[in-house]
Amino acid sequence: MPRLLSFALFFTIMVAVVGAAHYYVWARLVRDLALPPAWHRGLTAALVFLFLLVPLSFFLRRTGAAWTVPLVWVSSVWLGLLFLFLLVLGSADAGRGVWALGSKLASSPPSDPERRVVLARLFGALIVLLTAGLGAVAVRSGLARVALRDVVVRLRRLPPGLDGTTIVQLTDVHVGPTIGRAFIEDIVARTNAVKPDVVAITGDLVDGSVEDLREHVAPLAGLTARYGVYFVTGNHEYYSGADAWCEELGRLGIKVLRNERVSIGNDDASFDLAGIDDAQAHQFGHGHGADLARAVRGRDPARELVLLAHQPRAVFEASQHGVGLQLSGHTHGGQIWPWSLFVRLQQPVVAGLARFGDTQVYVSRGTGYWGPPMRLAAPAEITRVTLRAG
Repeated sequence: MPRLLSFALFFTIMVAVVGAAHYYVWARLVRDLALPPAWHRGLTAALVFLFLLVPLSFFLRRTGAAWTVPLVWVSSVWLGLLFLFLLVLGSADAGRGVWALGSKLASSPPSDPERRVVLARLFGALIVLLTAGLGAVAVRSGLARVALRDVVVRLRRLPPGLDGTTIVQLTDVHVGPTIGRAFIEDIVARTNAVKPDVVAITGDLVDGSVEDLREHVAPLAGLTARYGVYFVTGNHEYYSGADAWCEELGRLGIKVLRNERVSIGNDDASFDLAGIDDAQAHQFGHGHGADLARAVRGRDPARELVLLAHQPRAVFEASQHGVGLQLSGHTHGGQIWPWSLFVRLQQPVVAGLARFGDTQVYVSRGTGYWGPPMRLAAPAEITRVTLRAG
C-alpha cells in the first residue's frame, strides 16, 4: 500500500476513534448531567475544540513555528487525560451497570428524578477529580528527571577480562515537539558521568526530520564511551526519514549498526555486538529490513553476542542465533497504565529482564516519552547494564 494512502487510512481511523472517545466523555459528563445552559455550551465548545486540536496538532508540529508549541503541548496533555477519562469513566460505568442490574433483579423502587440528577452530578464531579489527580501524577512522572536504573546480567561466554563491562542503554527518547536540546544535554551529561564502556541507543530517538531536529540532537556528539556509541533504528526513524538520520548520526560520531556486528574489547578479551534494523523497516523499502542472519554470518559461536534490536519480539529469532543478551525498547513499559496490558499482546516482554532459552532480553521503559508527556506506573530510565562473566 502506498505510504500516502496508508497514512490517510491511519489518519481517518485515528480521527474516528478520537471522535468517538470525545463523544462518550461529552455524553456522560455534559449531556447526562443536565447542566445549566451556560455550563453545557461552554463545556461542549471546549470538548469540540480539544477534539479538533488533536488531528490539527499532527500538522502543527511539522511546521516548527514557535506559536504552535503551546497548542501541541495542550493537545499532548489532553490526549493523555482523555485516555484516563475513558479508563476511569468506563470502569465506573461498568460498576454502575452491575449495580443497576442487581437493583432491577431485586425489584428496587425507581429513584426520585431530582435525586438522580444530584447523584449524576456528584458522580461526574468524582470522575473529573479522580482523572485530574491521576493526570497530575502522570505528568509529574513524565516530566521528572529520568532515573538511572542498574541491571546486572550474567553471560556464560563473556571473557573474565571483560567482567564488569558496562553498557548504558538510551532508547525511545522521541526528540520532537515537546522534547528538545535541553533534555538531550542532560541525558548526555548524566551518561558520561557514569563512564560507560559502551553506549547503545536502541531506536526511536526522534520524531521529526533532520532539518527540524538537527540542533536538538547535536549534543549527542558529546557522548563518550570506551568502546564507542552505537545506534539501531526504531520504527519512528522510518516515519522521520531513516536514511537521513543514519547519515546525521554518523556525522555526530555514532556508529549505526544496520544488520552488522562489531567487536567490543581488545585482542585479549572481546565479545560481539550486533545491531539490526527495526522489525517494521522492510515496509519502507530502500534496502531496510531486519536481517539477523546477515549480522551474525561467519561469527565464532564461542564468542559472546549482545544484540541491539528495537522491538523485544526480535528475541524469538535471537534465541536461534546464539545471542546471549538482547537490549530493546519500543514498549515504554506501557507508559500510562494499564496500556502495558495491551502492549503485552504484541510484545513478549513489556519491561525488565527475561529469558528465552539461552537468550536473555532486557526491555527498557524508555528514556523519553511519546505523545502525552505522562507516565503512570512506568517511570522513564537511563539503563546501566553491567555484564558479569559466568
